[in-house]
Amino acid sequence: MEMNNIKAALFDLDGVVFDTEPQYTVFWGSQCREFHPEHPGLEHEIKGQTLVQIYDKWFSGPLADKRELLTRRLDEFEQQMDYTYIEGFEQFVSSLRKRGVKTAVVTSSNRVKMEAVYRKHPEFIELFDAILTSEDFERSKPDPDCYLKAAGRFGAGPSDCVVFEDSFNGLKAGRAADMYVVGLATTNAADDIRPLCDEVIYNYLTLNCHF
Repeated sequence: MEMNNIKAALFDLDGVVFDTEPQYTVFWGSQCREFHPEHPGLEHEIKGQTLVQIYDKWFSGPLADKRELLTRRLDEFEQQMDYTYIEGFEQFVSSLRKRGVKTAVVTSSNRVKMEAVYRKHPEFIELFDAILTSEDFERSKPDPDCYLKAAGRFGAGPSDCVVFEDSFNGLKAGRAADMYVVGLATTNAADDIRPLCDEVIYNYLTLNCHF
């Protein structure tokens, strides 16, 4: 795809900017085995979902009283996580900004987690023109609300934007926003995400489109 006319590049966070999804799989794997031993592999099903979505479906009713414990465990875990950039990301996003393309993070993560990111990577904020977290939109992915709001920050229309996503819900959100979607095969297999995106990459060194 020729991207010379793109005005905004919109990035999910985990599995797109940072290679964190394996760490979340470990965390949620331990929690799901503890509270949902009847559902092996649940940690893979909830990838890309917000904490509210996970709680609503899996920690309601008799397990609702476990939410406070889970939130505390998750907050503590995220403070200690390794936030390693996906290969080639820093150079890629810097090249976009030099060309005048606006950049934004559009994540289901909350501001508490982002504070941990900023401590680990003080340069992070300078890489983006906007950072939207779960507090900034009413409806979570796969609803397109978050991406449409991000585009609106820059006065850009859907055809002016490219979305970078890894999770099924995120890819669906990009598609629903009617934007060009690049899928990263960092969390799910390339063949599994291919139907939901326009292009699949493994890192930012393997992009086939022209930015």
